[in-house]
Amino acid sequence: MHRPEMNPASFYRRIPLQPHQLTERITPTKDLIVLCHLGVPQVARDDWSLSIEGLVERAVTIRFDDLARYPKHRVTSIHQCAGSPVVPYEPARRITNVTWGGVRLRDVLDHCGVQAQARYAWATGLDYGRFDQVEVESYVKDFPVARLDQDVLLAYELNGAPLPVEHGFPARLVVPGFYGTNSVKWLARITLAATRASGPFTTRYYNDPVLDAARHDTGRTEPVWAIGPESVIVAPAPGARLTRGSESWIWGWAWGDAAIASVDVFAGDEPVRVTLEPRSERAWQRFSAVWRPRRAGKVTLCSIATAADGAAQPREPWRNAVYGVDVTVA
Repeated sequence: MHRPEMNPASFYRRIPLQPHQLTERITPTKDLIVLCHLGVPQVARDDWSLSIEGLVERAVTIRFDDLARYPKHRVTSIHQCAGSPVVPYEPARRITNVTWGGVRLRDVLDHCGVQAQARYAWATGLDYGRFDQVEVESYVKDFPVARLDQDVLLAYELNGAPLPVEHGFPARLVVPGFYGTNSVKWLARITLAATRASGPFTTRYYNDPVLDAARHDTGRTEPVWAIGPESVIVAPAPGARLTRGSESWIWGWAWGDAAIASVDVFAGDEPVRVTLEPRSERAWQRFSAVWRPRRAGKVTLCSIATAADGAAQPREPWRNAVYGVDVTVA
């Protein structure tokens, strides 16, 4: 696999909007999270190719123009950074909602003939270098083959325009509903395999400790794949001053790999009645509530999302922990 020039050739990131700034349903591209573990490969469209190999009947290599042979598909989806791979207890709240355009990976793999024993798809990017004092030949992630039917894309558009270089131009993997670390940028190879990939980003990083009911470490780990149920209050913003006895609107976004079934909003200990919109595609869901504060003073507003599968946003420190907004009632 040809190694392109890296510019920059080291860890690079741009932090996205804060929760109170997430006012638009579709996040503008200029405001998206940028996180490149190893740097940014510089790849010309005409030089790009994707190899598909491993447990397939026919190994193939496709060029960018070959993607036009497949039906174009668009999906609007949450796209969230998992935060630091070594500190899963710290919520990052780096969340966006965007529209991807490309082709379904399933459509491409159907032409290759995936063998029955294939359980995982390994995705290899063109980025390479050093991360956390570890030399990395290529950024490699994996996901279950069973996930392919859920709109996994070879994406070449972001919000209706070609991918920016820092977001994976010319083409990248997108696994809707999985944390962004799994959506490999500058995609160069897909390998179908019976086992998980063995690189540092699947073994050393992005594996969470499994906790028991008392939140004690069991000594086991699980991959950081599916996005947990989460929500943030967009308005009021932190530090807002509200008027006692007057109606105040509380609204925000809720999301997760599974659709969110309910959101509970609290003003201090007081529950507030919530309206939640249904999920469209794999996008976030807007919730809103009207609160009439009865007492003056400082109050913390918070929201707790519960997914259709019963999983709820935790109050304890974790990457999707409950987010609080401190306001003053006068």
